[in-house]
Amino acid sequence: MRPQVRRATAAALAALAVASALRAATFAGVDVPAPLPARTVVDTYWGVSVEDPYRFLEDTADPDVQRWMRAQADATTLLLSRIPGRNAYLARLQEIDAAAPAVIGDIARDDRGRLFYLKRAAGENQFKLYRRDAPDAAEVLLVDVDAIAKAGGRPHAIGTFAPAPDGRHVAYTLSAAGSEIGTLNVIDAATGKAVIAPIDRVRGGGIAWLPDGSGIFHARLAPDYEKRPRGERFMDARTHFRSLATPESEGAVFGPGVHPDVPLGRSDSAYVMPVRGRNLALALVFHGVQREISLYRAPLSRVLDGTARWEMVLDASAGVHQATHAGGWLYLRTAKDAPRFKVLRVPLDALDLARAEVVVPAGDRVVTGIAATRDAIFVSRRDGALERLFRIRHDAPSGIAPVALPVEGAVRFVDAGPHHDGVLVALSAWTRATRPYAIDARGEATPLVLAPPGRFDAPDGIEAREVRVPSHDGVGVPVSIVLAKGTKLDGRSPLLLHAYGAYGTVEEPSFSPRLLAWLERGGIYVNAHVRGGGMLGDEWRRAGWKSTKPNTWKDGIAVAEWLIANGYTAKDRLAVMGGSAGGVFVGRAITERPDLFAAAVIAVGNVDSLRSETRANGAGNVPEYGTVTREDEFRALLAMSPYANVRPGTSYPAVLFEHGVNDSRVDVWMPLKLASRLAGASTSARPVLLRLDFDAGHGAGSTREQTLERLADRSAFLLWQAGIPAFQPVASSAVAAPLR
Repeated sequence: MRPQVRRATAAALAALAVASALRAATFAGVDVPAPLPARTVVDTYWGVSVEDPYRFLEDTADPDVQRWMRAQADATTLLLSRIPGRNAYLARLQEIDAAAPAVIGDIARDDRGRLFYLKRAAGENQFKLYRRDAPDAAEVLLVDVDAIAKAGGRPHAIGTFAPAPDGRHVAYTLSAAGSEIGTLNVIDAATGKAVIAPIDRVRGGGIAWLPDGSGIFHARLAPDYEKRPRGERFMDARTHFRSLATPESEGAVFGPGVHPDVPLGRSDSAYVMPVRGRNLALALVFHGVQREISLYRAPLSRVLDGTARWEMVLDASAGVHQATHAGGWLYLRTAKDAPRFKVLRVPLDALDLARAEVVVPAGDRVVTGIAATRDAIFVSRRDGALERLFRIRHDAPSGIAPVALPVEGAVRFVDAGPHHDGVLVALSAWTRATRPYAIDARGEATPLVLAPPGRFDAPDGIEAREVRVPSHDGVGVPVSIVLAKGTKLDGRSPLLLHAYGAYGTVEEPSFSPRLLAWLERGGIYVNAHVRGGGMLGDEWRRAGWKSTKPNTWKDGIAVAEWLIANGYTAKDRLAVMGGSAGGVFVGRAITERPDLFAAAVIAVGNVDSLRSETRANGAGNVPEYGTVTREDEFRALLAMSPYANVRPGTSYPAVLFEHGVNDSRVDVWMPLKLASRLAGASTSARPVLLRLDFDAGHGAGSTREQTLERLADRSAFLLWQAGIPAFQPVASSAVAAPLR
């Protein structure tokens, strides 16, 4: 069912315009522009009328909307610059950042063990791509992103990369200004020189090399994607093959519409990977953001000559969230009859799920990941608040050997493959920065030192606490608390409560030294592992999903109340934050309990749930949120929408919206609409600010400078709202100009 739409009367429009005009606000001598006059549209879904006063803001190309956006961004920048402690906070962030000689990003290896990795040195703005022939060898710079940005006048970033198995070439994606849509590039790994012309229309990449390194499979958007209606922009993406010998020609080998006998949705995407040593290609199909994948197989030779007939191995009903292969086996991590997951394996020569054998049975502990190597499969499993790592040999599947790790916290697989004997992992904790380690064939861990440690990687003066907080229905919500040692629980600490609660994603233990600037000012940082996330497995995800989504923000509200009751903070010093899908969490927390929070930060937030599927990235997200074309899912969307649940005449907390204008995941009109509605409805006289970055997107690809400026602005805003004296804005020319 499609919604029926009618326009509001002229009288109603005039009344709303007057109400909006009354909401212009001044803080520290800075005039924050009022919302533009409302132009209400009323949508009728399943007999329910829903008002949308700011639908017109979805047209962000409109000159009036553009001018208003610029005015909002300028006012926010000026106001935050008038917070006396803001520049000192930024200076401390820069000092902490400079104390780390370098930060290491993704790492990959070729067949000879040569390392390819992203690194950002102290003082540099963006990650660059390097190669080392051995861990202790000299590094070779392959791609200097800062130089590309300087030449082009806009920030650029590498999204993903993959070396060829023989290491002769490396492919990487590059995009500008946070858009995450750009080009796929292939260079000579010895010289850094391009070997083919850049391939455009790339979002994500999906790079997989042929075993001999002679060609690549890669994903690409439809040729007319830029001209399509907004909601269809990213549909019909396909996987292509390109030979390095004839790079000017390519062909689609998998994807919507390529093979009529393969039932794919228009928002489905695939990763095609050849299986070395066999005439076999596997296609992993991702159904939008749905966690359950499908898997197809075909002879590799047929895929390359364009005559493949793909055969289904399993579909989403199998509950498989992850698939990998090595040692002649296909390994699967599945939630089928295992709410906290189990691991199965099937012979590659007989890919029949009916022949699957259990490698790791279902149990109380959550199986969080698998990584297959030449000799074994590695399995990570959550034990309470910590993740443990186990190694299982292909020839002895009943023997599960624990791997001793030097850091207790989170385990993230970085690089593994059927042509390596060991695995690379990243280890981190709430009080210890992430560092890479190599786990060898014996299961022994050694540091992979690609950069010297930073001075603030593991500070002594902070601690982490893990608690369980009963929610509205008595269910215990895991909560992680990071604070300075000796912090008094007297209710006077500024506290930032963060949660995400979607897609089964887990906020794993990790520490950014930048958090020290917050803790040093008496702040406390809390992660609530609310339902909708995956802390307690797939059952935890489904308990905060579609019709059960209210558990997500109700869990957060219960945690906030517990923190106040136990002296960690007070209502006038409590802030709540969520980003992207976490925009639902924070938006609904403040609209359901506006009395509970002093401030909120919504970063690149999905906050207009009823219109979510109309955005460019919307159709692929229907499996997570639902669709208005189904009555039960419409009602769930109405309940979870922050925008739809703003009530006039309510005292709302201060809200800072952070958004990159080039965001290709959550369109910028979402915060524009919610900010306008909040500003027109609130009686609290607290600010509603739009911090818009016109050279950024969803966050990936932001430069070091952009990130530090954003953190300084956010923290200064929160400390202002918490009443900290050094962060009260003043209308004075004596305040130093922002360091931008």
